[in-house]
Amino acid sequence: MAVERVPLCIGRPPFIANAGVGVHGVRRLHDVFRLPDLWQLHLYGYSADVTIGGRTYAVAPGWVSFVPAGVEVRFDYTGRSEHLFAHFRPEECGEPQTVPVARDAGPAAAGLSELLRAAIAAWPGGSARTAAEVWTALWRIAQLPEPVPGRTHHSAVASAIAFIEANLARPLSVPDVARAAGVSHNHLTRLFRAETGLPVVGWIRERRMARARHLLTATTMSIPAVAASVGISDLQAFNKACRRELGGSPRAVRGTSA
Repeated sequence: MAVERVPLCIGRPPFIANAGVGVHGVRRLHDVFRLPDLWQLHLYGYSADVTIGGRTYAVAPGWVSFVPAGVEVRFDYTGRSEHLFAHFRPEECGEPQTVPVARDAGPAAAGLSELLRAAIAAWPGGSARTAAEVWTALWRIAQLPEPVPGRTHHSAVASAIAFIEANLARPLSVPDVARAAGVSHNHLTRLFRAETGLPVVGWIRERRMARARHLLTATTMSIPAVAASVGISDLQAFNKACRRELGGSPRAVRGTSA
């Protein structure tokens, strides 16, 4: 079943009104909120029923949700419940992306947690840093693949994918990824190919170029900044990778969105 999605403009960093850790379900088991002009992003660390705009979702640890501005959200807790949140106002910017109202972030949840915790740590004094971290999280959520019913990854593969997603801007080697996943290089290589059909380096390459395509076509980031954001600091190498994987130079790929 397709994930219900809503349009959200994320071509520019959003204005962040608040970011933090919400602790609920201690004094009461129900909360209802409506923010007239702010969106709400939540990353859950608990299981609960969350009703957004009249539709109820059974969220669990690792799920994310978006509540558009002016939409009522009701939380029905089962006990002490903690989530990460950001309240933000999108900046107007051309064609919006679509984001899931609520879904399991899967292996990407670990990377999203790191981004939101960094955003919270920088709030409020480092508002620009907070906006940058939340902006990156918004893009990652918008790029989540549609879930495949019944498909789950081996825990080591899930950990490896989450580590890759969180570190695409850094140099990545298979031993680094295997160490983060808690398995040997050879074991991860076998598991990864069996479950994804790709070698680890192939997966990293695909994810880097998928992010590069999104940043080139949906943001105004400079080409050097896009290259750095996907871990390819050498512009000549980035140009070659775009031609090989995306079918044209970075400038040509950006031009396809005009």
